[in-house]
Amino acid sequence: MFYLEIIYVIICVVIIMINYDKELEKLISNLNGTIPKLLLHSCCAPCSSYVISYLTNYFDISIFYYNPNISPKDEYIKRKKEQIRLINSIPTKNKLDIIDCDYENDIYEKMIKGLENEPERGNRCTVCFKLRLDTTCRKAKELGYDYFGTTLTVSPYKNSNLINEIGLSLQDKYNIKYLISDFKKREGYKKSIELSKKYDLYRQDFCGCKYSKKAKLFD
Repeated sequence: MFYLEIIYVIICVVIIMINYDKELEKLISNLNGTIPKLLLHSCCAPCSSYVISYLTNYFDISIFYYNPNISPKDEYIKRKKEQIRLINSIPTKNKLDIIDCDYENDIYEKMIKGLENEPERGNRCTVCFKLRLDTTCRKAKELGYDYFGTTLTVSPYKNSNLINEIGLSLQDKYNIKYLISDFKKREGYKKSIELSKKYDLYRQDFCGCKYSKKAKLFD
């Protein structure tokens, strides 16, 4: 039993030591001039601004706006409109478009039932990440994309290790490549704020769900 505990600790340390930003750099350097198709889940326009400006140099990107956690519906629509406005405004080297989704807040509420009182960054958020990434992954597989990924790792309020672990597990499950990332590195979050100001983007003061609004995580 003692040896199993040591092995577990070693595995955890190895996971923590992974530099996902460096791994993404390696991946990009090995593209050798090809332009893969990327289905990129986006939570909002501000977070996606830096990510798009960076990845458009290497990928054809379709933004996948799947965020059933956002509540109320008016907030969801407001963020979606800002996402579309950014896509139509930001200069890109390669293709950039958007795939819209139905508003499925009922599915989110069903998935997190029993976790309503979890703290921010707790189990409710993990379920939310899994729901959005799983849907992105399956859509990417269905439509024949080369990669799927997410803008979520640009936020300092999100656990990049956890998000990448979820993405890599889905890569194995559905046999489609996940774009590893830690977009907050190299001042990615700061650059997203600068781009948000440049394009006068609406920047929300809560993550998305009604539970995060109560928590006021961004204060």
